[in-house]
Amino acid sequence: MSSNDFKLPTTKAHVDVLLLNGGSMTAEYHKLHAGEPATEFRMYNWSFLIRHEKQHRHVLWDLGMSSDLDAFPPVIANGPILSAAVHGPVESLEAQIARRSGITADQLDTIILSHAHFDHCRPVRTTFPNATVLFGPGTAEYCSPGHLAEPSSPWDGRYFDPERATERWQTLDGPWVPFGPFVRATDFFGDGSFWVIQAPGHMPGNLCACARLETGEWVLLGSDCCHSRAILDGLKEFGTFQLPDGSTFCLHTDVSAARDTLARMRILEKELGVHIALAHDATWMLEESNPVLLSLVDDKFRQDIRDSLRVQKPF
Repeated sequence: MSSNDFKLPTTKAHVDVLLLNGGSMTAEYHKLHAGEPATEFRMYNWSFLIRHEKQHRHVLWDLGMSSDLDAFPPVIANGPILSAAVHGPVESLEAQIARRSGITADQLDTIILSHAHFDHCRPVRTTFPNATVLFGPGTAEYCSPGHLAEPSSPWDGRYFDPERATERWQTLDGPWVPFGPFVRATDFFGDGSFWVIQAPGHMPGNLCACARLETGEWVLLGSDCCHSRAILDGLKEFGTFQLPDGSTFCLHTDVSAARDTLARMRILEKELGVHIALAHDATWMLEESNPVLLSLVDDKFRQDIRDSLRVQKPF
């Protein structure tokens, strides 16, 4: 895969991107990185609002975390939500969106979920009543029928139960064309400003997205293609860890595909100048090292995360 073969689309169109606080939970380094101790830390989570002013479209990318137990299947509500001390953001997504953009919850037309894990996905029918949720191809087949039919399932039957689903959702159906080094991407608004990309590896249906800002810079919403900057930089390997039943588990269902996705992300960054915002990475916020990514947050967010990172607390 030669980087000389790739280029970004030529367009003058752009979107506005706002980074939102999606809550946090405790995590352990050995689950992320091979060879590290089981040391706990607080892992933060980012959602993004994408606004296309000319088309009057308002899209939310990922939902972050919630401490509301009713938002999840019982196996998640009684497991990770409690054991990982999950905290939704102190300021709700609806409030953040309204404060930063003036958009009310009922004006949001689309929610794109990068994947179906609990820290990105939950029902939204009462929160964002006019939004249609979109998943990547393969998600429904992997997650159906969900917890309503199978109580031990971690997948939400309010989306995936073919008979009892309550959420309005669809599978994103393309058309799929190449984008830079990626094989399958779709031009979401039809003008080259925002591309949703199939990013195999983390779980079936996993997505990332690339947005062109008004400045002409491009930002990749990397979601959980990996969980740390150290993995993206090749300084750490994916971790594996033992489950209570004695089996070995990795956060990525297909490690080979996940590595291939990371290789393509590195081409975007190193060769094509794209700025990468992973769903759980706060290093650039702490270091204040990337002005383009910092432009996605407001002063209040910067102060809140600076204070929170110092003492590893929710905000």
